[in-house]
Amino acid sequence: MEFIDYYKILELDKSASQADIKKAYRKLARKFHPDLNPNNKEAQARFQQINEAHEVLIDPEKRKKYDQYGKDWQHAEQFESAQRQQSRAGGFGGGFGGSSQQSYSGNFDDDSFSEFFEQMFGGGARTRGGGRGAPHFKGQDFNAELQLNLKDVYTSQKQTLTINGKNIRLTIPAGVENGQTIKIKGHGGPGIQGGPKGDLYITFNILNNTGFKREKENLYKTIEIDFYTALLGGEITVDTFTGKVKLTVKPETQPGTKIKLKGKGFPKYKIENQYGDLIITYQVKMPTDLTEREKELFKELQKLRS
Repeated sequence: MEFIDYYKILELDKSASQADIKKAYRKLARKFHPDLNPNNKEAQARFQQINEAHEVLIDPEKRKKYDQYGKDWQHAEQFESAQRQQSRAGGFGGGFGGSSQQSYSGNFDDDSFSEFFEQMFGGGARTRGGGRGAPHFKGQDFNAELQLNLKDVYTSQKQTLTINGKNIRLTIPAGVENGQTIKIKGHGGPGIQGGPKGDLYITFNILNNTGFKREKENLYKTIEIDFYTALLGGEITVDTFTGKVKLTVKPETQPGTKIKLKGKGFPKYKIENQYGDLIITYQVKMPTDLTEREKELFKELQKLRS
């Protein structure tokens, strides 16, 4: 797998602080964001790389492994575990082609860890049966972020993502949530020593530019009705996510009254033809700029009520 220099992608050096990484990420993410570069595949690919680099370098543990093992950083724990097992078994023996043992520590540059990894395990590791075999390790997992509008995920849709220069077509199920991560099996990096490919993890960033608030499959909306409709009742027209509907307001409706429109919410994730509800809250608009006559009438009503 081609080595990707995350520091270079974010235009930083290895001494960059966490604040430097955040600042560089925000700057570059804005510059190469798909919304600002429509139909620009090169910008989309760069945006994915920027997200991948930020995810690794902003996490102290991931960054430490990346700095030490380079492109093979995700296999650090597997390697260190194998190293400990070999040490407990009496060292690496003839795995390096000689009687002397070599000690490897510190930072690895680019492909040097991969070469060391192959030198250690490439046909020289002993199996429990006494023979020699190469352990297989899963390839690197890739991470990407996909930004969509709320209306985009009301129905299932197909998208093409460019990851490390490869186009990957996927179907996004209706009802996917903001921050949700899905796994696309086998679309990560190639395995080591014939191991399985890594996986692709896609995290969704759902932008809500509608007048609705979403909580899982339910939608919420506040509707303003005038004082007289609230008092005497009447018919109003409201927007739902799929169009307008007429509602009957009951007489003497109080401010803050909630009504539920069943099935007018968001689709339930991966459940065919099932939807949440739309909960509407009535906000009553009080009359202003009353005339003297209107004030007199309200005073008469006040006397009648008392």
